[in-house]
Amino acid sequence: MSRTVSLAFLNAINSQETDEVVICLLTVTHEDLDEPIYLSSDPTTRISDSPLVYATTSRGNEYLFLPFEFTLPDDKSDSPPRIQLSIDNTDRSLVAMLRSFTTPASIKLEIVLASSLDDVEIEMPALQLSDVTIGEEQITADLVADALINEPYPAGQFTPGAFPGLF
Repeated sequence: MSRTVSLAFLNAINSQETDEVVICLLTVTHEDLDEPIYLSSDPTTRISDSPLVYATTSRGNEYLFLPFEFTLPDDKSDSPPRIQLSIDNTDRSLVAMLRSFTTPASIKLEIVLASSLDDVEIEMPALQLSDVTIGEEQITADLVADALINEPYPAGQFTPGAFPGLF
């Protein structure tokens, strides 16, 4: 599967040095949340001095800056895509929120460039929060694609045990 991205994005990720900033935007939704949570990996603009808050505005949504690192998945065909996310554990309200979920939260991951915040370069809309580990300094989690996306079609196999009349 090929993905179409802009030339500016290709230059930014392939350059040894660049002024371009690649930003990860996360949209967290869950049935227990009244509204989605929007998070950004970059402190693009200051929106408040007291308390000090930064955010990234993209397509009319304000994504709050939360220091996190992410690793994009590889292209293995035998397992679903898995993104590793590492968040600084600076606010205990995040821990309380994560512990309150009884089912996995849905995550939409989008990659944009700081020079064109409204143009999504990469989008992964169907991810689920999985394998959350809460430490004193960091929260680590995996974002995985729904396993049903990677199930073979058709689901059954034509084997002598299941379909003896065919053999």
